[in-house]
Amino acid sequence: MRHFDIEMNDLQNRLLDMASLVQEMIRAATGELSGKDSKQVEKVYSLEKKVNIQEIVIDDKCLKLIALNQPVGTDLRFITSAMRINSDLERMGDEAVNISRMAKDLIRYKELKPFEDISKMVLCVENMVVESIKAFNTSDTDLALLVLKKDDEVDKLRDKVIDDIKNIMVSSSSPEVIQKAVDLIFVAKSIERIGDHATNICEDIIFMVHGKDIRHPKTNS
Repeated sequence: MRHFDIEMNDLQNRLLDMASLVQEMIRAATGELSGKDSKQVEKVYSLEKKVNIQEIVIDDKCLKLIALNQPVGTDLRFITSAMRINSDLERMGDEAVNISRMAKDLIRYKELKPFEDISKMVLCVENMVVESIKAFNTSDTDLALLVLKKDDEVDKLRDKVIDDIKNIMVSSSSPEVIQKAVDLIFVAKSIERIGDHATNICEDIIFMVHGKDIRHPKTNS
């Protein structure tokens, strides 16, 4: 096997390792949110440091692969896609940190009401992240397209969650209730943004495999 091929395999494996760390961050943050373990915040912060280091290492590796090998075609698309996926994974980690911080505050307040739609959002987004990474690992554009279709479902759930929270804020004069409601809005938006980053990864997979940029379809006509 050529040295370049070995380096490309190493790049893919590093991205998959980083994705595993980010998925662990998301599980810890959402577990903390559901009240399963309030101590997960320290785990999230510890994992964030590892993810940030990985982001720098992967970016540096991508730049060196381009500079030293001058790849073209599929190889170049893989490397440029890897750089974008690397960035999206790091941003997913950032959103997991945001959720964890909000969850730490939320446990100080009494439960408003069961927000089943937030749980549905979490399940849907976690599934999107898992499947987007699987699609990257196997270059499966069909799976990537299925993930893209789930984005609308997450957006609808986010809108419903925010509407419910606004109704609670309108009907309450309690500062405690209003503070928790505001925190929950930020949580819903962070969960939705993780889904957005999963869709970005799937768009990059389609570009990587087919050389087709579908990020802004209305401008490609």
